[in-house]
Amino acid sequence: MTTQENGVRSNRVLVAGGVLAGIGGLLGCAGALLVSSALVSASRRWVRQLDPPPSAMAKVKWQQARAATTAGARAWRDGPSS
Repeated sequence: MTTQENGVRSNRVLVAGGVLAGIGGLLGCAGALLVSSALVSASRRWVRQLDPPPSAMAKVKWQQARAATTAGARAWRDGPSS
């Protein structure tokens, strides 16, 4: 076997390894896409099942925070009520 044949054989193994690595990468990307799609679908179903929607809960919490801020500012401005 000559040195040239060893070089050709090494190149073939290198190319085959590269092709297999590329195929593995594509399969990995496809799997990640499927998993993320399933997670998004499941989270959408979960949000739809919540009693009050998240937007309504956020609105209530915002109103509570505003009322607490107003009460705190009024108490600070008026001073102690003794």
